[in-house]
Amino acid sequence: MVRSIKNPRKAKRKNKGSKEGDGASSSSLVPSMPAKVWQPGVDKLEEEEELQCDPSAYNSLHAFHIGWPCLSFDIVHDTLGLVRTGFPHTVYFMAGTQAEKASRNSIGIFKVSNISGKRRELVPKPAVDDAEMTGESSDSDDDSEDEGHDGSGPPNLQLRKVSHEGCVNRIRAMAQNPHICAAWADTGLVQIWDFSSHLNALAESETEISQGASSVFNQAPLIKFRHKDEGYAIDWSPLTPGWLVSGDCTNCIYLWEPTSGSTWNVDNTPFIGHKASVEDLQWSPTEPHVFASYVNVMSWNSLASCMLASGSDDGTFSIRDLRLLKEGDSVVAHFEYHKHSITSIEWSPHEASTLAVSSADNQLTIWDLSLEKDEEEEAEFKAKTKELVNAPQDLPPQLLFVHQGQRDLKELHWHTQIPGMIVSTAADGFNILMPSNIQSTLPSDAA
Repeated sequence: MVRSIKNPRKAKRKNKGSKEGDGASSSSLVPSMPAKVWQPGVDKLEEEEELQCDPSAYNSLHAFHIGWPCLSFDIVHDTLGLVRTGFPHTVYFMAGTQAEKASRNSIGIFKVSNISGKRRELVPKPAVDDAEMTGESSDSDDDSEDEGHDGSGPPNLQLRKVSHEGCVNRIRAMAQNPHICAAWADTGLVQIWDFSSHLNALAESETEISQGASSVFNQAPLIKFRHKDEGYAIDWSPLTPGWLVSGDCTNCIYLWEPTSGSTWNVDNTPFIGHKASVEDLQWSPTEPHVFASYVNVMSWNSLASCMLASGSDDGTFSIRDLRLLKEGDSVVAHFEYHKHSITSIEWSPHEASTLAVSSADNQLTIWDLSLEKDEEEEAEFKAKTKELVNAPQDLPPQLLFVHQGQRDLKELHWHTQIPGMIVSTAADGFNILMPSNIQSTLPSDAA
């Protein structure tokens, strides 16, 4: 993030030559003092300062909203390709609203197309010598040589709405049949819907629809089941199509088993193991009859099934190695970076050691647990790049990226078919982001 002055004319005069000065300039191309990394939650902005996004940190970054804020959403698996790397991209979503009145809520089924971005060279071109640099050169000129822009114009949003009584606490699409969707309502109802007609309509249409012009369809769910209280925990089995578990705030977890393509049987005897609310549920990616429950948020690693990540209300998150459960303490890593509660956590579907975390401190962070601090390597890198930045010494070496700009972050998801893409939802809408330093190892025959 870059610090800048909101209104330079009103800004207080700084010392001559300072970075946030009132127009003072220096003839030197190199700053006289090393720049300081601004730390979220630690450093404070001065009067008349604001943070601005550095576009070079992203291969793609877009923001949009569908009207009311959405506490939860899911990315719908599509037929556009299993591994997609070329811009522009198209993504399908389902999301549930948090409207001010219960009767105004809906489930949005929508498509965002023409998601543009920058194509970067994996190996940057060698930097020119200092003697070849002139005052006419700029960062944008250098970037243009190593980057290609794919896609033109803003993304297109196509939206269809289905009326929903009450706020949607959480929503999930079935991986095997992505037109089937389960939604938790704050009324205590869990409902399953078939949105195939809406997804088909979106696939056949290229006309952008504004939020205000979108019609609201009245559609009955395939089935509804009432818990004793509202809840948030819900998950489809990745191994057994149609199996679903839902957990509520009174500690009850119910198993749903399909009896046909459109009917389910809900076991009247719930699983009871929690003493308080069941906040999250995750099926095992390898064992069809095993699921985990937790009191806040968690994610089961689909590429390394022995690893389970969980986030807590105190802002910490932990990594557990399930092979160590019998020994008592299965926590193999614990991080205390975030300042407020963890609201969402998810392993990358393409890199076993990478995960993303969102927090109520308005930060979305990306971590690579395979990284360790190497002082010799850092010194060599700084010498080659002539880096003049005093990086904070207390930042975890596993921290890859910090994304900001959204207020009251609620949930994030990686796109399983577009490596490096993350989508997040917050009180002020959605962000689609692809950090430039997240490089996924792709299959050799990836198209």
